[in-house]
Amino acid sequence: MNAQGIETHHMGSARPDAVGTRLTTPRPTTPRNGLATAALTLGVTGLLTSVVLVGGPLAVLGLILGIAALMSAGRTGAGRGKAVAALVASALAIVVSGLVVVCVVWYANRTQECYRPDSFHQYTQCVRQHLDGDRPASSHR
Repeated sequence: MNAQGIETHHMGSARPDAVGTRLTTPRPTTPRNGLATAALTLGVTGLLTSVVLVGGPLAVLGLILGIAALMSAGRTGAGRGKAVAALVASALAIVVSGLVVVCVVWYANRTQECYRPDSFHQYTQCVRQHLDGDRPASSHR
C-alpha cells in the first residue's frame, strides 16, 4: 500500500522508489536521423505536388536535406535508407516539376493568340486550331 492507502502492484523489472511509484529500467535507444525523416517528408510531398509546380521548391529542399542526412548517416549509421529514399523522391519530383514547366511553356507558346477570347467557346476553338496545326478545321467535332 502507498501513503494514500491504495494498494499498488509492481511488475517485472520495475522497482518501487521511496514514494511508491515505479521506476523502469531504461531501454536501449536506437540512433535516429531527424534530417532523413524531414528530407523524406519533403521529397514525398514534393513528388505528390510536383504536378502543380509547388513540388519543385519542396523537392530542392528535400534534396539538400537528403544529402545532409546521408552524410550524417555515414557518421552515425542511422537513417541511411530514409536518406536514400528522400534523394530518389526529391530527384523524381524535380524531374516531374521540370517536365510540367516545359509542357506549360510549350502550351502557352502554342496558344498565346487565344488569351483574349470573348467567350470560353472561342478560346477552346482557338486552342484547337493552334494545337492541331495543319489539319483542316472541318475534321474536328
